[in-house]
Amino acid sequence: MEILLIGYMGSGKSTVGNYISKEINLEFIDLDKYIEEKEGLSIKEIFSAKGEIYFRLQEAAYLKEILESKSDYVLSLGGGTPCYANNIKTIIESNIESFYLKATIPTLIKRLEKEKESRPLIADLEEHQMVEYIGKHLFERAPFYEQSKFKISIDNKTTKEICSEITTQLH
Repeated sequence: MEILLIGYMGSGKSTVGNYISKEINLEFIDLDKYIEEKEGLSIKEIFSAKGEIYFRLQEAAYLKEILESKSDYVLSLGGGTPCYANNIKTIIESNIESFYLKATIPTLIKRLEKEKESRPLIADLEEHQMVEYIGKHLFERAPFYEQSKFKISIDNKTTKEICSEITTQLH
């Protein structure tokens, strides 16, 4: 079984992925961590040293590598992964169980304020700028995210509740 988690940064893809992988005894792969290991640099360092275009090309290549070489896993994507390099088409054609962890802007702001230093795209933004930035991004990215097989609203839910909804959809 292959499970793929899609959603905007801060939607809990890594947390949910790690939790559910333990619950159903599957390997957990965080695409960003996978890229960092392969590149020998943090995502922030890749963006800074080589730029976003380089990162997006590598991201697409590593996504294909995982989809073609591994089985039985939970894979957490970066927030932009489905939106670049025809990645959503690759995901759909792989017939993988994809889940969009859907969050509202206030939920994302609340979560991202706590960890923005580790998020290169928002690290330098003030809260009012984050609202505009996230709103614009969600508007642009939603058509990609919405192509997931399943959609799960994560607002006001615990990790356990979200994972329960995912496992229910799988059966």
